[in-house]
Amino acid sequence: MSTAYQIVVCGSIVPDPLQTLEPIATPTGPALKNEMMLPAVLDPWAGHALFEAANLAKNQPGSKVWLVALGPKAKLQQVMMTVAQKVPFELVALDGSASGFTDATETAAALAEAIAAIPGLDKSKLLVFGGWESASRGAGATCLFTGSVRDMNAGRAVEDIEYQAYGEMAERELRDIVDTTARRFALAGLVVEHRVGTLTIGDLSVAIAASHAHRAEAFDAARLVIEEIKRRVPVWKRERYADGTRSWTDPAKAGTAQGAR
Repeated sequence: MSTAYQIVVCGSIVPDPLQTLEPIATPTGPALKNEMMLPAVLDPWAGHALFEAANLAKNQPGSKVWLVALGPKAKLQQVMMTVAQKVPFELVALDGSASGFTDATETAAALAEAIAAIPGLDKSKLLVFGGWESASRGAGATCLFTGSVRDMNAGRAVEDIEYQAYGEMAERELRDIVDTTARRFALAGLVVEHRVGTLTIGDLSVAIAASHAHRAEAFDAARLVIEEIKRRVPVWKRERYADGTRSWTDPAKAGTAQGAR
């Protein structure tokens, strides 16, 4: 049985790059001349993330996609009416400056609050795509790593995997891994999610998205995060095999079993 995901894409609109853009200074900061009159398009990063989200939702029956966007509501709704003809999603529009954001912390807080307020959102099925640092052109590369349940381990056919975690300690270790890695590589953004419960073949168990100005750091950061999760985070998994037996496995040592019951 496939898993139904609830996918939130963070993204916004930008002035149409085919137009002539003339930077100007205003009392509130940098802007573009006649910006409110310029036609807008969906940010390329957000467009790619929305496409990937829609494709995943199409292949996972029962999934739903939201687009959380910050910008002038009138422009947002105008652009999204066109986009909605190609991709099914529900828009969560946050009214904001036409020139984008100036404070990343405030923007992150607004996005988090908007996501948390989505009616009926099930965080156990939540996937978040996109990111404002990438949309602002500050990140030249984003590495997305996902881990999924495979059908074989150590030569045995696997039916499903039960993930268990020591909640408070697992959350604390994950936060420390994210904070430490983001500082070490000076990342533009880093998002990590690890699921618990029973997952079937093909289900995603872990997702990591790391953004940086350069690809090498994005790849290295994502690799470090998954290795640290395996080494430090108290998450255990018990595999159920085709013959009906079960076995606890060591996440840090792929292909090893620790006794069946």
